[in-house]
Amino acid sequence: QVQLVESGGGLVQPGGSLRLSCAASGSIFSINVMGWYRQAPGKERELVARITSGGSTTYVDSVKGRFTISRDNAKKMVYLQMISLKPEDTAVYYCNVDIYSDLDGMRMVYWGKGTLVTVSS
Repeated sequence: QVQLVESGGGLVQPGGSLRLSCAASGSIFSINVMGWYRQAPGKERELVARITSGGSTTYVDSVKGRFTISRDNAKKMVYLQMISLKPEDTAVYYCNVDIYSDLDGMRMVYWGKGTLVTVSS
């Protein structure tokens, strides 16, 4: 089994910053892609940013230039630095990891439980 624990969400004023963290633990042989998704009230979950094991990154257009995804492979962690936050960034943010299990070598995808980010004055 794999566990993902997110942290760093909260209430912030427009223009403010937050840093989300996600720690992966459990039966992990290696981690391929790590990413952050978000789901706003009444909307579908969307990819915010993802980072490959080699460090290549992808961002949704609405966060480009404001959000930065990074990872620490040794610690099995992924981060999302968010600056210049806008009210439309308000959502539950979910960590997502694509791993190879050290139990059976199977490739699996796991989700965290989510952390709420609220951008409001």
